[in-house]
Amino acid sequence: MADKLHRFLLENLHIRGEWVQLESAWQSIRDTADYPPPVERVLGEALAAVSLLAESLKFDGSLVMQIQGTQPVTMLVVQATSDGGLRGIAHWQGEITEDAGFNDLFDAGTMVITVENKPQPGQQQGERYQSLVALQGASLADCLGSYFAQSEQLNTRLWLAADKQRVAGVMLQSLPADSTIKPEVAEENWQHATALAETLTDQELLTLDASELLHRLYHEEDLRLYDAVPLHFACTCSQQKIENAIYSMGEQEARGILAEQGKISMDCEFCNQHYELDSIDIERIFPRDGVPHGTQQGANKLH
Repeated sequence: MADKLHRFLLENLHIRGEWVQLESAWQSIRDTADYPPPVERVLGEALAAVSLLAESLKFDGSLVMQIQGTQPVTMLVVQATSDGGLRGIAHWQGEITEDAGFNDLFDAGTMVITVENKPQPGQQQGERYQSLVALQGASLADCLGSYFAQSEQLNTRLWLAADKQRVAGVMLQSLPADSTIKPEVAEENWQHATALAETLTDQELLTLDASELLHRLYHEEDLRLYDAVPLHFACTCSQQKIENAIYSMGEQEARGILAEQGKISMDCEFCNQHYELDSIDIERIFPRDGVPHGTQQGANKLH
C-alpha cells in the first residue's frame, strides 16, 4: 500500500476533509526503536495528525508537532514537510503498562505546533509560527479538536488510528462562512457529517482505502475525491549537519573525545544512520589556521 493522502469535499454540506494512510513511512519510523505499544500507538497517531494538518496549511517548509512531558513519555516529536516528507520519534522512561492511555503517558505535558517556512532570498531564517495546545482530552484527537474549538478557527475534527502495520486518519473541517448558507444550516451540516464519522472503527480507518471508506460514510452526499498526494519517510540528517553539531560542541570537547576514543561516533535518532568522524575530519572542522572548513558557525545541533 502506497503512503498517500486524499483531500475530499462534501459539496452540499460545505465541508472539506482529508484522509491519510501510511505504511512504509510508519515502518521506517517504528524500526528505529522498540517502542512500548501505548507509546507506539500515540506516535503513529501523531504522525497521521501532522500529515493531515500539513496538507491543510499553505506553507513551504516544515510543520512540527512536539509534546514535552515529564514521565513516562518525556518527549514526542513528529515532522511533516511541504514536499511530503515525514519523520518522528519518542522518548520514554520506565515501565509502561499495555493498557496505558493517552493521559497516562504525559504528566503535566505541553504540546507545541510549529510552522517554519524556508527562508526567502536574502533571509537567514524563514517566517516561524507557533501554537500552544493544551493536553485536554482522552486522546490526541481530542486535544487537537479542543484546540481548534477554542482558537475560534473553523470547526475541525480528527479521527486517528495506529497499529503495527499502518497508521491512518480522517480530518473534517468546515469551509469558511458563506452568505448563502444560514449559520443554523451550517451547524446542522457539521453535526451530520461528524456524527457519521463517529461511526468509524479503527479497523475501517486502517484497512479501507479512501474511496471505499468515504463511500460508506457519505454515499448520500455530493462527494468529490481529489487525486492522491504521495507521502514518504524522509530524514534530514547529513554529514554536514553532523559536522555542524560537532563544531557547536566546541574544539576542546571534540578533541577530548577523539583522544579518548580515537573517533567521534554519532547516530541520528530519527533514522538510525551512524556517523563516524576521525582525526582527519576533526582537523577539517577545526583547522590549525582557525578558519573552519565545511561548517556553518552557529549552526544548531542535529535533532
